[in-house]
Amino acid sequence: MIYLDTSVALAHMLAEDRMPPAELWQQPLITSRLLEYELWIRLHARRLTASHGEAARELLARLAFVELTPTVLVRALEPFPISLRTLDALHLATVEFLRTNGQTVILATYDERLLVAARALDVPIYD
Repeated sequence: MIYLDTSVALAHMLAEDRMPPAELWQQPLITSRLLEYELWIRLHARRLTASHGEAARELLARLAFVELTPTVLVRALEPFPISLRTLDALHLATVEFLRTNGQTVILATYDERLLVAARALDVPIYD
């Protein structure tokens, strides 16, 4: 399954220079509940809720969510191979939680720091 980081969801929603390929959306997608909050907060901040709200709801409906469980939160408090921002640490802790529970997870992200940390943990990366 593909773990969708917020950077990819936002690139898709906001038609940024780097956009995920159409075939990504045909894959089983999973993410942290955190993505839902990041997505809405960014849309509100840019005053795009009215114009992008329906597309955001459709995107979120495609995703399976992992809640921010105590196990995920505890892992995010531990060190990672490189220094991460808080939200990136929570996403990577969620990926590790899934992997620890036997899931095969491929990370889709455009965040360079998150990519470096994921590679250091041998997390496969979606091209």
